[in-house]
Amino acid sequence: MKILITGIGGFVGKNISVAFKKNGHEIFGLSAQPGSAEFSWADLKAGTLPAVDAVIHLAGKAHDLKNRAGAQVYFDVNTELTKKIFAWFLKSPAKHFYFFSSVKAAADFVSGGALTEDVVPAPVGPYGESKIAAESFLRENFDFEKDESGGKRVYIIRPCMIHGPGNKGNLNLLYAVVRRGLPWPLGAFDNRRSFLAIENLEFILAQMLEKSPPSGIYNVADDEPLSTNDLVRTICSVHGKTARVVCVPAGFLRLAASAGTLLHLPFNKDRLNKLTENYVVSNAKIKRALGVEKLPVPVRDGIAATIKYFSEK
Repeated sequence: MKILITGIGGFVGKNISVAFKKNGHEIFGLSAQPGSAEFSWADLKAGTLPAVDAVIHLAGKAHDLKNRAGAQVYFDVNTELTKKIFAWFLKSPAKHFYFFSSVKAAADFVSGGALTEDVVPAPVGPYGESKIAAESFLRENFDFEKDESGGKRVYIIRPCMIHGPGNKGNLNLLYAVVRRGLPWPLGAFDNRRSFLAIENLEFILAQMLEKSPPSGIYNVADDEPLSTNDLVRTICSVHGKTARVVCVPAGFLRLAASAGTLLHLPFNKDRLNKLTENYVVSNAKIKRALGVEKLPVPVRDGIAATIKYFSEK
């Protein structure tokens, strides 16, 4: 199968392209980064992109924890580029379109239970808002209840935080703290949140390409959630160390995080929230659509592989 991947130079794009090439697919890359792919957005405008069977649209502006990016940048990238590549898809012979949105387009926090696809979207901030704006455009221009003539399928993929070798972000920060032997002070927060191993994402996408499930919105997450304290214990286990989880009063930590936000420090309110929030995501819909009972990589194994990468690096 011939597949066009936008944003192929990123963490997810690189991993998916390698995995799919091993499975015999022919991959074409599109990127805004000079030299990172054979095609650019200028080729889209010029109408010189190759004929493909599927489009995986990964290109986007990621969540900026340092709040340095202006709101319009998110809409210019996450929304407007999606409109352009989707218009091309509708006119092309391609049958599958995969738009990578985010669970943050659906909800900034999950107060109870697990996040499902039928939640009324309530994003907070330009990242989630720009993603939901792109989702809305797709739904306005494609009938998800009745697939277009010609057998086209359109999928809105809402992954939670993706991890794996080469990953950057909150796990990297957490690893940096724990590997120095410092006590983990957030033991007072008994949270649970979902993650997504890159191998499980690759498996889901491969299954979707093969089985062509109904068009729609699909959450993608590992089968089980973990608490941050569990993550700390997993990191220590990889290094053969005993976890030092300390229960510093939550009120004091929130006060320190507020000060960090004002002073633009790494430990701030956004970072504390990311590390301690409850954010459980249900993957039942996609597994049901594919006839899958269990994803291949258990969450702790995936996290351990990520940590080993950090250690070797």
